[in-house]
Amino acid sequence: MNLLSVVVRSRGLGRQIVSSVAILVLAVMMMVLLGSYAFYATLWMFYPAGLSAPDSWLPSPAEWGWIIATTLTGLAIAVWVAVRLSRRILAPLNSVATSLRQVAQGDLAARAATDDHSLGEAAQLVGDFNAMAERLQRAEQERIFWNAAIAHELRTPVTILRGRLQGLAEGIFRPEHALFASLLTQVEGLGRLIEDLRVVGLADSGHLQLQLQQTDLRQEVMTVVKACESALLEKGFGLSLALDTQQAVCDPIRIRQALLALLENALHHATPGPLTIRTSSSDGMHELSVEDSGPGIRPADEQIIFDAFQRGPLEHDTAPKGSGLGLAVVRAIIGAHDGAVICRPSALGGACFLMRWPA
Repeated sequence: MNLLSVVVRSRGLGRQIVSSVAILVLAVMMMVLLGSYAFYATLWMFYPAGLSAPDSWLPSPAEWGWIIATTLTGLAIAVWVAVRLSRRILAPLNSVATSLRQVAQGDLAARAATDDHSLGEAAQLVGDFNAMAERLQRAEQERIFWNAAIAHELRTPVTILRGRLQGLAEGIFRPEHALFASLLTQVEGLGRLIEDLRVVGLADSGHLQLQLQQTDLRQEVMTVVKACESALLEKGFGLSLALDTQQAVCDPIRIRQALLALLENALHHATPGPLTIRTSSSDGMHELSVEDSGPGIRPADEQIIFDAFQRGPLEHDTAPKGSGLGLAVVRAIIGAHDGAVICRPSALGGACFLMRWPA
């Protein structure tokens, strides 16, 4: 709810108040005017003695009665209209004010209420406030979830490092090459997790910087493939490349990072089998995709899997693999390129992760 919308709605509310008051005044004036004609016509026909003398400036008792009755009727109508109008305006505004105090005190579940008789702009204000409060509550829930998820992801490698280093310090473990290699693996995992968190955080805040340049996209893909090929082949994946695009404007480091995240996602979650990496350009867009042969992604999960710490459905006998940040990193990087990443069924029978950004 921005300032412009508030100003526009306040003007609309002001117009409704002015029009209501104008209608009230017009109705009272018409009642007095038409009622006066009817009153004097009735007196002239049935009770001429009730009329004041032509040379008298004081009203007759009958005319005094008419003036008092007309004044009281007009006042009653004005009060009735004012009460109804104030209820239609003040009830939702008071509800918003009360809910604002509750939100300021930390109760993000507070919501304003309205009814069917509220003015359109006032009801819209209540709706906008409730939407804002819901976004605040959702942001707070996401912050709590992020804190818990980050703590969970950091706990395992930190615990392993602490235990092995403590064992080395106390002489329980012998300083061997394999032990140091294992410690280095845990440190590298922590480094990747921290970098992924940094990328997602920068993207969410709009501060993820890119170094755009003319890039040999085929060469960048081949660099990533060479780094991952042995692990993929060892796991049973058969790589095939369909690299049609050679030159593209992008940040080569970030594109390599996104492609690496997709290949690691396939390594952790896809069924060993054919794996295709494809590049193309069409309609002013560059495309880079990774297709696997299974098990695929359910349509209901095709959007949420790009959220941080979200993983696809797991089998009952499997444990979560990876940090749950890989696809969030892909979306952050491609989003910084003003593009989008989508998940759709693959022709190979699995999932196709397609990254598209403007040429």
